[in-house]
Amino acid sequence: MDAFLEQLIKESPTAAYVFDAAVLKDRMAFLRKALPQDIALCYAVKANTFIIKEAEPLVERLEICSPGEAAVCQALDVDSRKMVISGVYKTPAFIEQLVSGGTFEGILTAESPLQYAMFCRLASQYHIPLRVLLRLTNNSQFGMDAAAVETIVREREQHPLITLAGIQYFSGTQKTSVGKYARELRALDSFLQKLRDSYGYTAQELEYGTGFPVSYFAGEELDESALLQEFSALLNGMTVRPKIILEIGRSIAAACGTYYTHIVDIKENKGQAYALTDGGMHHIVYFGQSMAMKQPYVSVLGKTAEAPIETFWTVCGSLCTMNDIMVKQLQLPPIAIGDVLCFERAGAYCMTEGLSLFLTRELPAVYITRADGTVYQVRRPFDVQSLNVPVYEKIK
Repeated sequence: MDAFLEQLIKESPTAAYVFDAAVLKDRMAFLRKALPQDIALCYAVKANTFIIKEAEPLVERLEICSPGEAAVCQALDVDSRKMVISGVYKTPAFIEQLVSGGTFEGILTAESPLQYAMFCRLASQYHIPLRVLLRLTNNSQFGMDAAAVETIVREREQHPLITLAGIQYFSGTQKTSVGKYARELRALDSFLQKLRDSYGYTAQELEYGTGFPVSYFAGEELDESALLQEFSALLNGMTVRPKIILEIGRSIAAACGTYYTHIVDIKENKGQAYALTDGGMHHIVYFGQSMAMKQPYVSVLGKTAEAPIETFWTVCGSLCTMNDIMVKQLQLPPIAIGDVLCFERAGAYCMTEGLSLFLTRELPAVYITRADGTVYQVRRPFDVQSLNVPVYEKIK
């Protein structure tokens, strides 16, 4: 970190997130190199709306799961041709407003027969063509079962304004098992064959939510290159090979973000050392973390070269709940009030899955840095007006 940004973080009146566009770009280059060349990538914007502007040129599509996310993308002038409007509940008024003007050129996903019927009605009402992906369930509340998808495919000619672009499927996150990917892709391949052979329908696309894992905690590193190599071999082995779009959020964004929080109090209770911060679990949540039972990657800003001392710290946030524990048994170099703790791999979900409004605590500042050294403030400290909408202000 350069001196300007380090001083900016230290003097910030709130905790802060910094998202590094250069790290994001390098991450995308790694994924492109590791995956088959003909694969398209889709960024799930729910992972982090603040990096949409940085991510959009690096991917073929953006997955949007709510009217609010759509509003953010529209405010940033995202081309509708890159939008996939997804989500388990699509507000009818929002969908009608989106498509009625005739300028929307993206894709809609049908989560249910009722959603599909709504798309058909709107296409007919406004005399506009719509492209639709049919979401196949993973045996949960999401998507439709195979029978419902087959019924829509079988009756597709009744709705000439609807183009069935293909199938969408997503089964979970933090998936480290190549065997699970193999089972899913075999089942999807078999289903696509059935649609082709039984109904004369060849899917143009398969949008597959991979759930690629991120190693958030010490001792949980994995051989990502090997995982992606085996995954790529599975894709290349499919019998039916439509255009494959991999929907990824966590794996794209996690590495580019760091969360910074100031130490505001230090004390010892019955032999346990505590460091209290101006942040907490309302700002940062790592997937798989529970009451600090695992240790994320944490350092002290400006003290990475200093050796840790023997004290084992419990780091707590500013919320009035005993659950607000960020790290336990953490060894640090000598610390003092005003020092800043740096939580790495915080670019995806960590900020949005927290209890942001609990106790009406202030929202952290958000900064974007670029490879040329430019720094943008995209949310001011305390600013509740730009919750998840980046407002670029160049400060360096």
